[in-house]
Amino acid sequence: MLAVETHGLKRVFHVNNEKIVAADDINLQIEEGKIFGLLGPNGAGKTTIIRMLACLLKPTSGSAKVCGYDITKEQMKIRALCGVLTENPGLYERLNAIEYLDFFGQLYDMPKSQREPKIEDVLKMLGIWDQKDQLLGSFSKGMKQKINIARALIHGPRVLFLDEPTASLDPESAKVVRDYISELKEQEKRTIFICTHNLDEVEKLCDSVAIINKGKIIDSGSVDELRAKITGLRVYILQLKQMKKEYLDAVRAVTGVKDAEIRENVIEFHTAAPEGTNPEVSGAIVQSGGEIISFWEEQKTLEDVYLKIMKEEEGK
Repeated sequence: MLAVETHGLKRVFHVNNEKIVAADDINLQIEEGKIFGLLGPNGAGKTTIIRMLACLLKPTSGSAKVCGYDITKEQMKIRALCGVLTENPGLYERLNAIEYLDFFGQLYDMPKSQREPKIEDVLKMLGIWDQKDQLLGSFSKGMKQKINIARALIHGPRVLFLDEPTASLDPESAKVVRDYISELKEQEKRTIFICTHNLDEVEKLCDSVAIINKGKIIDSGSVDELRAKITGLRVYILQLKQMKKEYLDAVRAVTGVKDAEIRENVIEFHTAAPEGTNPEVSGAIVQSGGEIISFWEEQKTLEDVYLKIMKEEEGK
């Protein structure tokens, strides 16, 4: 079942008589229970898309459904099923953490018997239970981000929209949030939609990714699928007990090996068909007198993928 689907979704703003297309022909299909990452630079249109899907902003054209409900006709049903962390959320700073979350729990018609244990659970998971009685105005920037994440989760949403969820957090707090997001995915087939420009975050969390620039989706797929698109050939590394030129020559002589070179005391080679090529490479090394210590595939990072796709887009 699809938790989120969009068809030709578009949003145009008019600012000082200038037409600005913030999101253009957005087509997405996100399965229930998956973590989806929308990756792109600041100003690419990520926040606009989240606001449309969460029924905070009307689309100029196109259509979309969240949990099967139309974003232009069934907004109240969608809002009841979704949790949203916006990029710059506001806080009622005269309330403490429990009062704040209790207020939002009441807005979602949660009975007190559900609100109290849920508030405790969320605050403990995010590491701010000890600050439950502090006024939010005294919270640090990172703590405020955590309390806003808690607010988005308080009613157990089926779809969770997170706009830069680890912004302003120190590395330890960011890891707590990432681990919590991974746990949330397993609960009740919850779907999580993350907007970010944090490549490491997407690589660690997301089942699928779309890359957006200037309002348009320029590529999409799993991280592995995106890697395959830009590499073509797969890269393998051979570490030997002793390096000799004849070992490199032996690797180069294997059918299917491309661009074999010595790099920092290892042999790097490329191949399109590792299933057949790699056993032959191992055999060629042994026959030439070499001893293999380790043999592994060198994965392209999401950063490599992202930078190459963006460079190609700029060159169009």
